[in-house]
Amino acid sequence: MNAIEICNLKKTYNGTLEALKGINLSVKEGDFFGLLGPNGAGKSTTIGILCSLVNKTSGSVKIAGYDIDTHWTQAKQNLGVVPQEFNFNIFEPCIQILINQAGYYGVRRKTALERAEKLLDQLGLLDKRNTPSMRLSGGLKRRLMIARALVHNPQILILDEPTAGVDISLRRSMWTYLESLNAQGMTIILTTHYLEEAESLCQNIAIIDKGTIIANDTTKVLLQQLSSEVVVLYCEAVPNTLPTLPNVTLTKIDDSTLEAELSQEKGLSVLLQELGTAGILVNRAKNKSSRLEELFIKLVKV
Repeated sequence: MNAIEICNLKKTYNGTLEALKGINLSVKEGDFFGLLGPNGAGKSTTIGILCSLVNKTSGSVKIAGYDIDTHWTQAKQNLGVVPQEFNFNIFEPCIQILINQAGYYGVRRKTALERAEKLLDQLGLLDKRNTPSMRLSGGLKRRLMIARALVHNPQILILDEPTAGVDISLRRSMWTYLESLNAQGMTIILTTHYLEEAESLCQNIAIIDKGTIIANDTTKVLLQQLSSEVVVLYCEAVPNTLPTLPNVTLTKIDDSTLEAELSQEKGLSVLLQELGTAGILVNRAKNKSSRLEELFIKLVKV
């Protein structure tokens, strides 16, 4: 069974603005799924419909097998949502925010307290259990949002820009935690503008633009659409005259840096060997940008 099934979903605002133009999307149980797109593409509208914050114009949506039109209570019970904006009571202690959230789903207080303390501990917030949320840093507030979304034990977690404004160390620890949840069988749907994040975490990705799904496949298959990639090479020294090598375009950036545009046929290890033979010793290499970012720009033409 699919965790999420969206069929011919349409949303029109004010009778004229088509935010969604009949999209079809399936997310398998246990998937770590990325929903990507530029601003205004339809991501937030799609998530809003899944969360009942936006009324669809037409089409059907099922969450954990439950149609949101006929079995909304059961559908909602299986869904945990981390929105972009902080939307909890800033004066309440962290532990109370989680207990209250669990209560909305009918979880008994004793059970809610146990779950809340466990989640706070897992997310590094246990020492903040009695601290009003307004006193938390932005990164810790993000963690609290994740804990709140999980306190009723949903099968599916939706993360809408969960690491926006979070420093790199907190972001990486959040990635590790989300990967552990997914490894335990939780379905995770992620929207993010950090495309290296999606490339690293997501098994499958859909790209939406102007209310239409323009790409939907495994991350590996999507990245195979790239005919080339650009690699930055940090060298001992770069001569003024560069060697001519097959399936690669070399550009000198400065006396110690090269950019190499590699075709699909060219492996980085082969390039490094060829440069070494030509007397150019490479100390370090990195992609100029994430491969998913290159594909994203190519597809949406932003």
